[in-house]
Amino acid sequence: MDKAALAESLGSPSGFGQSQFAFMRGNAFEARVKADGGAELLRLTHGRLGGGPEPVPGESAVPDLSAAGPEGRAARTALALREATESGGWTLLDHPMLALDVAGTPAFLEPDAVVVHPDGGWTVVEIKSFPMIDGSADAAKVGAAARQAAVYALALERVAERMEHPPRVRHHVLLVCPKDFSNFATASAVDVRKQLSVTRRQLERLTRVEDIAAGLPEGTTFDVRRPATELTAAVESVPATYAPECLAACELAFHCRDRARSEGEVTSLGRSIRGELGGLTTIGEVLSAALGTSGDPDDPAVATLRRAAGLRAEALAGAGASGGGSGC
Repeated sequence: MDKAALAESLGSPSGFGQSQFAFMRGNAFEARVKADGGAELLRLTHGRLGGGPEPVPGESAVPDLSAAGPEGRAARTALALREATESGGWTLLDHPMLALDVAGTPAFLEPDAVVVHPDGGWTVVEIKSFPMIDGSADAAKVGAAARQAAVYALALERVAERMEHPPRVRHHVLLVCPKDFSNFATASAVDVRKQLSVTRRQLERLTRVEDIAAGLPEGTTFDVRRPATELTAAVESVPATYAPECLAACELAFHCRDRARSEGEVTSLGRSIRGELGGLTTIGEVLSAALGTSGDPDDPAVATLRRAAGLRAEALAGAGASGGGSGC
């Protein structure tokens, strides 16, 4: 569904998404990196990951991946990957379309690029507009790029598995960023084996969409033309756990945040805090445990809260006594 439209109909429009300026800057940088048949991108790929002789400008292949619909594009991409692997040369696939089964439903993914090396290996390429200064970039942004690229690599593995002689999907992806604060490109090979393992486990544990749908009330619909009260009831029939990180990843984050705050959910303060509080799931329960009116005193979380409340009371009492003595 169009979650942005759904959020608008719920009365909680989302601010999710890149600014127009950042979007244009990112597109301009990506176009520069892929110019001249991807000569610069292939040079960076060879320099960081090898995989064959140095690419010669103008001699690398950039196949046309256009087709009707996402299914057609995914099939065309699979054919291009097979042909590129058999050719034994450098091939750049610009915005290929990959399919990955997610809880029984195909999800179509579009990485920035995939490079096929002369040795037959496949590499996922992520092009980002944040800078790489003195060979390193912001750790949080690199981590997010690695998680994103790992999903693409997993989808590539599914394509490779269907070939008679499956090629190697490299577990190092190529992260391309502006060098320092210039518009020139630099790159780093990022190992995503950990992210691949985590993604595989998450996909195996996902509940299938039809199982979720079977548990919904009869007649539930997310048609954005329905009244806001009906849509709100439909959305709340699907379990969700809000955390601040959702603001950067989901169009319904503002709606879920309002609901979490109104219900006093601890997760609205962050997943790490929720993890430290054990069985205390609401802010009311936390305050009650801290004041000693509820909670098991043998629970480490409850004991820590009461200790913290005691220290706070002592500090406030000391501050009051100090203020009274000074005559202020």
